[in-house]
Amino acid sequence: MILENGVVRTMDPALPLARALALAGDRIAGGVGTHETALPSPEVIDLGGRSVLPGFSDSHVHFPTWSLARNDVTLDGASSVAECLERVRAHPRHGDWIRGTGWRSATWEIQPTRQALDEVAGSTPVALWAKDYHSLWLNSAALALAEGDLEVHGGVVERDEKGEPTGVLREESAWGFRARFGAVSDDEWVDATREGMRIANARGVVAVHDKDGWLGAPRIFQRLAEHDGLTLRVWQSLPYERLPELEAVGLRSRLGDDYLRIGYLKVFMDGTLGSQTARMLDGSGVQITSGEELADIVSRAARAGWPVGVHAIGDLANREALDAFESTKEVWAPLGLRQRVEHAQCLADEDIGRFTEIGVACSVQFSHAPSDRDLADRFWAERADGVYAFRSLLDSGALLANGSDAPVEELDPLAGLRAGVLRTIDERRAWHPEQALTIEAALRAATVNPAWLAGDERRRGKLVPGFLADLVVLSRDPLDCPPEELETVEVVATMVGGRWVHNPPPWD
Repeated sequence: MILENGVVRTMDPALPLARALALAGDRIAGGVGTHETALPSPEVIDLGGRSVLPGFSDSHVHFPTWSLARNDVTLDGASSVAECLERVRAHPRHGDWIRGTGWRSATWEIQPTRQALDEVAGSTPVALWAKDYHSLWLNSAALALAEGDLEVHGGVVERDEKGEPTGVLREESAWGFRARFGAVSDDEWVDATREGMRIANARGVVAVHDKDGWLGAPRIFQRLAEHDGLTLRVWQSLPYERLPELEAVGLRSRLGDDYLRIGYLKVFMDGTLGSQTARMLDGSGVQITSGEELADIVSRAARAGWPVGVHAIGDLANREALDAFESTKEVWAPLGLRQRVEHAQCLADEDIGRFTEIGVACSVQFSHAPSDRDLADRFWAERADGVYAFRSLLDSGALLANGSDAPVEELDPLAGLRAGVLRTIDERRAWHPEQALTIEAALRAATVNPAWLAGDERRRGKLVPGFLADLVVLSRDPLDCPPEELETVEVVATMVGGRWVHNPPPWD
């Protein structure tokens, strides 16, 4: 197959722009940059002036959770408890639970309570996740399932003046409740994830770094691979608590095949901005893992052959994460392990350059910056220089890999590109425009850098001979597009492994 009569952006500095792209099987063949090819009687695809780029990777996504949440009550943008209740009341009922996602109560005058949900749901259990997935709002029927057993290390159970649970659980208490009482059948997960793959492909996504290892995502993806085949390449995390089992059987990172590989371990240092549980230098927030504990985890994981991805939101959590990586560098660096901090949302100025010095990647989410601007201005205004400091990190030499954190934000790489470049998602002016990225830097964070972070830089992330034929066709060239016109760029088609997985040609 030859793709011609368009703009091919290879993302390879040695040959950034090509006139045509030749494909053979699941690989990119010779003849990139010319119309010459050794392929016998190739099929010729007329791009009609469209552009071709490496397919997008989402470096931080809870993929099965996002897929399932598409069927839940949507609470994004709700301005009050009352508005949430109206949406719950209007949502069609399916199954034994009412589930929802997306509420954010930091600016509400009246806070969520179990009694409020009782008014609209009665005896049907209700579980509503906050936008950041670190807080869970339950009604009385749901709380009753726990029979008072809600306290967990690293968790928060909000209580009223009488000492009774309000219905809001945070951090480990929320996740522990879901694991014990909010179980979803494998068939539901598989069906939702199958549809999620279709939607992701339609948005140009060819690979994901999935965070749902704790709920059995490898099993879900494996079932899909066996019955339908995967149309995404999955770099899967596992919770670090599984390390003893991995050590016992001698399993190491990169186990799997071209489509599904177990990649790294995930650790939580703190909570989030939205739930006010991010661990800060001023002493606020929730500590889930201490710096000393993390250093031990990183060392032990390295000896077993596993890199670590560390969730760190607050400036203290990030500092302690960097301290742990630095103190253990002599253990993991000689092994070539690619360590990462997830989010890095609030950083002290003196810590920004340490990612490069230590050799730790930043797995960030461009869409979080404009989405969180109001909360950040309210709670982190005095730390503005180190909040969502993507340009400062890039200028310091840090490797940025962009993700959506879906379902916290929508899984949409073009929206992430716009957020990184424009620093706004609405009619308001750019938020801290000094932290805006160039279009090229934002694209590298969605193509080249995620491949490197997954150890795949020699076969993915660029359109060069020998690499896997994972690509996206766009309606226009984003690198030849004024930033204010990026919203006009649309996904036309997506290919994974030489196979069209969304909208095969010909195109009108």
